[in-house]
Amino acid sequence: MLRAEVRHARDGSDVRARPPPKGRRFWLAVGCREGKMPVAVMAENSFSFKKLLEQCETQELEAPGGIATPLVYGQLLALYLLHNDMNNARYLWKRIPPAIKSANAELGAVWSVGQRIWQRDFPGIYTTISAHQWSETIQPIMEALRDATRRRAFGLVSQAYTSIVADDFAAFVGLPVEEAVKGVLEQGWQADFSTRMVMPKKTGVLEASFNRFIPSSGSRVVKVRD
Repeated sequence: MLRAEVRHARDGSDVRARPPPKGRRFWLAVGCREGKMPVAVMAENSFSFKKLLEQCETQELEAPGGIATPLVYGQLLALYLLHNDMNNARYLWKRIPPAIKSANAELGAVWSVGQRIWQRDFPGIYTTISAHQWSETIQPIMEALRDATRRRAFGLVSQAYTSIVADDFAAFVGLPVEEAVKGVLEQGWQADFSTRMVMPKKTGVLEASFNRFIPSSGSRVVKVRD
């Protein structure tokens, strides 16, 4: 559920409240109307992320002169990545004014994550997310993106591979080898510790959107299902 917290300035305009405490909630500037400052909204779950994406899109469309704020651009770009909407992410990056890009390093950092996604570079996605000190408005989205990427990686491996080197699998899901193997053993997968191989247990149907994460032919895959 979305909740808004607003403070009113002396002239009656809405101003953003103070940043929230650390956690899964975060603030998003939405709904500029009649020249007023944006309302601060907190998101707590995937439903909220979807709603916030829609509100960010609306705010960009309604921005004076067609130019949104760096905050809106950054959150909208990150939310597109979270929802694996790479086409809209790419178009958004192209239409963000160069002056705003150059003056806001975090925008470039968000797009660097997008480039790793576009290149289907799973280890690169995790390292790029970890390499940047994200603002309080972007960090929860990046944390959700990291978790979603890991789920996609697990889903892909379970569908596409009969066996994979444990080190490659760990890099694929962005976890230490021991933690990655322990996690999948608890899910009914098998592992051969003498050969350091992991044998996935096939799950349900893989979502079509996961196909973009299939690694290139140069990846160290041992066996792939027909």
